[in-house]
Amino acid sequence: MKSKFSAALKYLLQFGIRPLAWYALYKFGLLTGHYKRVTPPQLPITNYQSPAPLFLLPTPAQLSQALGEEGRAALLKEADEIVNGRVRIFGELVPLDFTHPEPLRHWTEYEKNVERLTLNAPHHDIKFIWEPARFGWAFALGRAYRLTQEEKYAQAFWRHFEAFTQANPANLGPHWMNGQEVAIRLMTLVWCAHVFAKSPITTYQFLITSIHHHAARIPPTLPYARSQNNNHLVTEAAALYTAGLFFDNVKWHALGWKWLNWAFQNQIGGYGEYIQHSANYHRVMLQTALWINLVKRENFPVKTSQALGRSAHWLFSLLDNESGLVPNLGANDGALIFPLSSSSFEDYRPTAQAAARAFLRSGLPAGVWDEMSLWFGLKPAERVADSSAYLADNLRGPNSWAYLRASHFKSRLAHIDQLHLDLWWRGLNVAQDAGTYLYNAPPPWDNPLAATRVHNTVTVDGRDQMTRAGRFLVLDWANAYAKNLLESDENILGRIRAYHRGYGAIKHERTVTVYRDERWLVEDKLTSPRRAPHTYRLHWLLPDW
Repeated sequence: MKSKFSAALKYLLQFGIRPLAWYALYKFGLLTGHYKRVTPPQLPITNYQSPAPLFLLPTPAQLSQALGEEGRAALLKEADEIVNGRVRIFGELVPLDFTHPEPLRHWTEYEKNVERLTLNAPHHDIKFIWEPARFGWAFALGRAYRLTQEEKYAQAFWRHFEAFTQANPANLGPHWMNGQEVAIRLMTLVWCAHVFAKSPITTYQFLITSIHHHAARIPPTLPYARSQNNNHLVTEAAALYTAGLFFDNVKWHALGWKWLNWAFQNQIGGYGEYIQHSANYHRVMLQTALWINLVKRENFPVKTSQALGRSAHWLFSLLDNESGLVPNLGANDGALIFPLSSSSFEDYRPTAQAAARAFLRSGLPAGVWDEMSLWFGLKPAERVADSSAYLADNLRGPNSWAYLRASHFKSRLAHIDQLHLDLWWRGLNVAQDAGTYLYNAPPPWDNPLAATRVHNTVTVDGRDQMTRAGRFLVLDWANAYAKNLLESDENILGRIRAYHRGYGAIKHERTVTVYRDERWLVEDKLTSPRRAPHTYRLHWLLPDW
């Protein structure tokens, strides 16, 4: 009891009263049945006036040029799999099935007992239930349809969409329990409404009604998104803004625009890193921003534009030029909400290219990753450069580069990874970050890879650098401080030094040096004011080569 009280007090002191108040309001709405009353099931099918298009589509010729033969073949292979009723979920080809083993209940019932819901999910992780219903597979069908004009791809979309809607009526079942899941699906369905609108085999009005039901589900539970102050708020605000434009709904438009700009301005740090300190969630945020940049009818405020520019810069600076990968920093649940490219999930070039063109007026050289930029309405930039042209705290050798993790925290950090070192050589990630694997599986896979001991840094007495108070909660944040050092030795290409005091009185200082002959030197210095013995353990996670 004492430890729980201590954790609660620390949470209040470190997060402040506002997120706790918003979360309490959300829980109160669940307990009192308020959300069940304001999000009723069995909503009627309504004939809405056909909305005006929000954006233009790329031409088949443009898509063909961007994809090339290899990209075209990869796209059509994936689309044909979906036509045959199978979809790739986190890399595994599985049947596309939206039915549930039990009769559906109101979404609030699942929110109150999520543990029971995950008993039927693979690995006991709810993301395996939610992922097919995010409709990420619809992008492959839409891209293939736009490229080839073959009706089988449109038919497959309408068939799967109707199957989902019949098996998951508005506000019933687990696919309606989370505002972010509803928001991601809404933006995808709006995209589909543009791509498949002219198909002769269509249930367009049915789709428009579903989009309206999705939009109406989001506003009541915005307190939860505000309490989290992360990607939930960004995606839900973006969906509301999109629906506001789509239906000419002034209230949704204003509410979405307000919280979208607030989130961009407050969640993106001074150096451009996203508030969740995660490469994957950084991409989720940037793809959401690119979608809004495509559909918006007003200019971003100056502070929003500056924040998005910083965020594009941060991602670009971490891009490995040869592979298109980035360090696997922080939490990574496999999210890719706008898969508008034939590149692999791990390849960040499609997003980096589009974000650089949209928010930096520059970009990468042309490649198959340009397809995303086409869909987001972005033209090639006049200035082309690779990631080495972007100033950052990274060190670079002739054929290698390294990133030394030294972050400042404002909110929920994902991993306890200060002074972790990621080392890359010719597109190969030599010293790696383990990432996440799973969040909610039974032990030992209940999000254990957030710990310090699985990062390339030093632990003291087997402890974490900060206090892990729950599966997703870290307290006693320990900020790190770094600076690049100027060296007179011509054999040294670069040197950076950083330190933190996450172990109380013990100071951990790490110096990383790269030499002209491609030699890397990593020096750790730990100092304690007391003579008491400590166990210092140096960890390296290397690939199994």
